[in-house]
Amino acid sequence: MAISPPLLSLIITTLLLSIQCVAGVNAASTIPPKIGKGYRLISIEESPDGGLVGHLQVKQKNTIYGPDIPSLQLYVKHENEDRLRVHITDADKQRWEVPYNLLPRDQPPPLKQTIGRLRKNPIAESEYSSSELVFSYKSDPFSFSVKRKSNGESLFDSSSDGSDPYSDLVFKDQYLEISTKLPKDASLYGLGENTQPHGIKLYPNDPYTLWTTDVSAINLNTDLYGSHPVYMDLRNVGGKADAHAVLLLNSNGMDVVYRGDSLTYKVIGGVFDFYFFAGPTPLAVVDQYTALIGRPAPMPYWALGFHQCRWGYRNLSVVEDVVENYKKAKIPLDVIWNDDDHMDFHKDFTLNPISYPHDKLLAFLDKIHSQGMKYIVLIDPGINVNSTYGVYQRGIANDVFIKYEGKPYLAQVWPGPVYFPDYLNPKTVDWWVDEIKRFHELVPVNGLWIDMNEASNFCSGLCTIPQGKKCPSVTGPGWDCCLDCKNITKTRWDDPPYKINASGLEVPIGFKTIATSAVHYNGVLEYDAHSLYGFSETIATHIALQGLEGKRPFILTRSTFVGSGHYAAHWTGDNKGTWDDLKYSISTMLNFGIFGVPMVGSDICGFYPAPTEELCNRWIELGAFYPFSRDHANFYSPRQELYQWESVAESARNALGMRYKLLPYLYTLNYEAHMSGAPIARPLFFSFPDLIEVYGLSTQFLLGSSLMVSPVLEEGKTEVKVLFPPGTWYSLFDMTQAVVSKESHYLTLDAPLHVVNVHLYQNTILPMQQGGLISKEARTTPFSLIVTFPAGAKEGEAKGNLFLDDDELPEMKLGNGYSSYVDFYSSVSDGKVKVWSDVKESKFALQNGWTIERVTVLGLEGVGGKFAVEIDGVPVEDTSKVEISATELKFPQELEDGGFRGKSMMVDINGLELPVGKKFTMSWKVGIKG
Repeated sequence: MAISPPLLSLIITTLLLSIQCVAGVNAASTIPPKIGKGYRLISIEESPDGGLVGHLQVKQKNTIYGPDIPSLQLYVKHENEDRLRVHITDADKQRWEVPYNLLPRDQPPPLKQTIGRLRKNPIAESEYSSSELVFSYKSDPFSFSVKRKSNGESLFDSSSDGSDPYSDLVFKDQYLEISTKLPKDASLYGLGENTQPHGIKLYPNDPYTLWTTDVSAINLNTDLYGSHPVYMDLRNVGGKADAHAVLLLNSNGMDVVYRGDSLTYKVIGGVFDFYFFAGPTPLAVVDQYTALIGRPAPMPYWALGFHQCRWGYRNLSVVEDVVENYKKAKIPLDVIWNDDDHMDFHKDFTLNPISYPHDKLLAFLDKIHSQGMKYIVLIDPGINVNSTYGVYQRGIANDVFIKYEGKPYLAQVWPGPVYFPDYLNPKTVDWWVDEIKRFHELVPVNGLWIDMNEASNFCSGLCTIPQGKKCPSVTGPGWDCCLDCKNITKTRWDDPPYKINASGLEVPIGFKTIATSAVHYNGVLEYDAHSLYGFSETIATHIALQGLEGKRPFILTRSTFVGSGHYAAHWTGDNKGTWDDLKYSISTMLNFGIFGVPMVGSDICGFYPAPTEELCNRWIELGAFYPFSRDHANFYSPRQELYQWESVAESARNALGMRYKLLPYLYTLNYEAHMSGAPIARPLFFSFPDLIEVYGLSTQFLLGSSLMVSPVLEEGKTEVKVLFPPGTWYSLFDMTQAVVSKESHYLTLDAPLHVVNVHLYQNTILPMQQGGLISKEARTTPFSLIVTFPAGAKEGEAKGNLFLDDDELPEMKLGNGYSSYVDFYSSVSDGKVKVWSDVKESKFALQNGWTIERVTVLGLEGVGGKFAVEIDGVPVEDTSKVEISATELKFPQELEDGGFRGKSMMVDINGLELPVGKKFTMSWKVGIKG
């Protein structure tokens, strides 16, 4: 849901672009004054846990942005071979940190009460290393660096000299600054959430501000709904790439200034809590990162189906019509959503008795649930101040709301005056869990969508409910502030000395959100905890859903923080129905994979205003391959369900038809994400890290390691320019078509209106099913395997895998009797082709009766000689039902580097009855049947 009308958003966009142009010029042309002389390391010793504890003293006090904290404690620990922590805080008193119960991790040593007993001055430089990372420091002025042990490369270097445009270490109560030198050829990714017009690579002098904000995603280069102070750094030396990542675990507002050859953090509170992840591959980096912040949540199988939503389904009959029309149009649909239309005057956990009568809604849910479809509704955190409203009454009774000067803080969202629950309070979590349980007993929803949780407020400051005036008014737009409000500037929390670039306009940080001097549980300030609000609500919601029926939770959240992916999926917020927004969606999706939130997607066809028919065609062709695939539109936009245009329906049947065939692959990627953090959708550099030409590529992406999606992103185009990394790529929609490249090449491919180019890389085994109009149905169909070798290969290997489980179970794991895992292998060698499987935990797959009926092998000379099959080591004597055919592959592209021009075949083996739960082996001689 958007809080701004489209016109206002357009004005903001234009204003932001003009401001950013000026800011970019200023940032590049002026050097800000340096703040102080940094700190001196006065002692350092080994801590009991094997780390280092040091003490720093400020060298020269100043009052820019407030007084310096005179003494700091440094803690350094190699937490494992690939992860280094550097923690710097006030040596004398506890400071705000991301709560350890929200994001579990090791605690640093307690603060020393005195630093009177000092050893002799530490040596000027020293090193402390693990097998992979080396920490070193200089004592005066204090700086530290992190190097890669294998090649000596500096990954982070906080030292500053006279020529650098940044200061030595600065540590004040409300202003912290630290910088690192960077090589100019480093490629950086991350530091979100924002809409990046230049693509996935961070762009020098673009603003990167982190402060969770309800600003439409249509606004470029500004802080949006989430805060992820982490970046991945990919470097290529002599054709060999290494990747690492740096996380600053801090929830306070910050500007991160990236200049191309340096990066500076300017943070308005908290501590420096750095984590360095050694990589050296992009996949290893995300593995190491999610091992710390929490592995991505397992998603139910149905969540990978297609979802339909709209703000403006005014009554239940409209929703019923939508479901029916999808079925009539033969477009797959798994989940139907309600925005706030089902609510009684926008109040959480209620039903509108007229437009969504309870008995009729239950009958509708019984019907769709029996078919395997699911239903999800929205809830906002703001609880309507209404003495007749049970949720509010119980909230007041349990004292669950954020306070200002001892009273619940008053704000306004859709229902009018609201209080915000304080999810840092254990009592609030219990109350929230109970409210969700009560609602689920009323309406058996299959998941929850938590929105507006930055937190969004239509007003700013200290407000009261007006007397004698209806609030909100019936006639005015719902987002107009109708409370009586006055600005709050009397505290340093509401008006901090350093102004981050909030909303791209340096607005006060309490603008259109909770006042930053408001107070949470245990005296925690909103100033510190603001960017954790959505994260804390997500955790409370996850606890509630996990307690219902023992099923796997599905949560979609707008606001995210470090670790949110451990609990929820994310969509990229209020985008626009434009070609630019279509393109931006790829970069945002890929960023969230790096952030450990792999289940992500954008509103297909745009949230507002109305998309063109052509744009909606192209958007479903891309959106069918988002990990989270949902069409969602604004109340004020025309209807844009995929069946509204016959041409879009055709594109949807084509693209979503392929998605539903790929569900086993996507679900296996979901399992891999849960086990190792591996993104579902990935930039090409994840599979081709040594290829510099893919480092900024933001118009194509991979699903898993080897399925490449290359959508049309420009109006009026019926072809698409695609970068093919070296190797053989097979068109998934027509597997007789292949592209072979010895070096990376751009090729222009045909892409008529209903065509999206998807290619499968060599050395892969892809499990697929036959698809269907709903995942429950598609999941029961027979399997096929696509095996790919390099064109004309005489020797080669291919592999793939498949994870199957009872997706209702909260845990996604092997060994519980309700899951199976299959590794597939294939080889060609000495004129013989072999395809075989290895099964772990076969029981579940056997109980479900899944079979493989077809194997397609691409890239070989064909099949000749005797065909043989074994199941569990026992030869299958009767193969009379098996049909084998060979079709010559086409290589339409004549490449400059002398691409493959020989003969290569697609071999189809049909009529198989191979149980997925049993090991099999099949083999044949390579050759062409005469």
